[in-house]
Amino acid sequence: MIEGRVEKNKTIQWCMFLGSIVTFAILYSPQTLIQLFSNTYGISSTLASLPVSIATFTLAVTMLFVAVFSDAYGRKQIMVWSLLLASILNILLAFSSNFYILVGIRLIQGIVLGGFPALAMTYLSEEIKGNELGRIMGIYVAGSAFGAFLGRIVVSSISDFISWQAAVVTMGLLSLIMAFYFMKKLPNSSNFERRTLSFANWCIGMKIALFNKKLILVYGMGFLFLGVYVALFNYISFPLSNEPFNMSQTLIGFLFIFQLTGTWGSYLFGRLSEKYQRAPLILLALVLALVGSFLTLSSHLIVIMLGLMLFAAGFLAGHSLASGWVGVIVESHWRAYASSLYLLFYYTGSSVLGTMGGGFLVSNGWHGVIRMISTGLLLIAIFSMTLYFLSKNNK
Repeated sequence: MIEGRVEKNKTIQWCMFLGSIVTFAILYSPQTLIQLFSNTYGISSTLASLPVSIATFTLAVTMLFVAVFSDAYGRKQIMVWSLLLASILNILLAFSSNFYILVGIRLIQGIVLGGFPALAMTYLSEEIKGNELGRIMGIYVAGSAFGAFLGRIVVSSISDFISWQAAVVTMGLLSLIMAFYFMKKLPNSSNFERRTLSFANWCIGMKIALFNKKLILVYGMGFLFLGVYVALFNYISFPLSNEPFNMSQTLIGFLFIFQLTGTWGSYLFGRLSEKYQRAPLILLALVLALVGSFLTLSSHLIVIMLGLMLFAAGFLAGHSLASGWVGVIVESHWRAYASSLYLLFYYTGSSVLGTMGGGFLVSNGWHGVIRMISTGLLLIAIFSMTLYFLSKNNK
């Protein structure tokens, strides 16, 4: 029986890793095309980032409503359709006749994509029992970094040598293959309690998840974590493509491999959370991210690479700890609603701060972007310690 459980957990771990890859490859693959959009369509860097920001925003809003539908129809079914439809829409991006049609498809794509991340943490918390949850949650989060890297490198490389249209079609086909594998292999929920589709249940769940002081602090941390992360990687191509580096889109895309090396952060800190308290671990993750962001100010490419790696490790570690904190705070019946709200703030942070970063870049250059990021990291530290003392006083 133990061997069967171990085998099932391994299958779940692998499938959720692939689902995370598909979601984040599709969501962030246009990131390396922002400057290309700016030059091709003669628009500002802020407007050119809209295909990324609009998808993350609509994804965030959609996740508010996914929980109540998943209570009625099941976690796996909605996650499967999310991955399949998002992959098909990515192929359709290639047939956009102008920038605004492209933005419109990305808007719909964000809605569709919301079905996977809104339920992934809930599915894992329901199906994985014991100390393994922290490790598997860390691997799931690592999949988001790998997906973001894969999407960027595929799209940037193919767009350099062929066209961006060929790049998004390739990304869509790869995602479709992984989505079919996910559909076939992911075990059906065994600890899922089906409920009647009810607006009243949605209101109750949202009220419980929204008016919890501890959860509000975690939501704020999620908003800031992804916001500063996306701001850095949205605009890093601007200093790298100019003097003294003059890097091509392909080379900039390959630099995101240093973001991928940061996945050790989510795995390691996920394991550490099984033994140590989250607040000090988050502070350590923030130190990594802060040091990494400062290193990107260097005029030496090797130092910038190290900075990207440390920043990614700090972000992934911090996000994995903060998202896991949701499951610790809230009761199991309302966990899907709390997870949805966490991710709403998380992706709203991506849209808001990711776009704001363009304003800081225009007005103060790359130093302005780093100042914005540093402020966000400081606020996360304040939220984390406030939550730590609230939890301690309530014991």
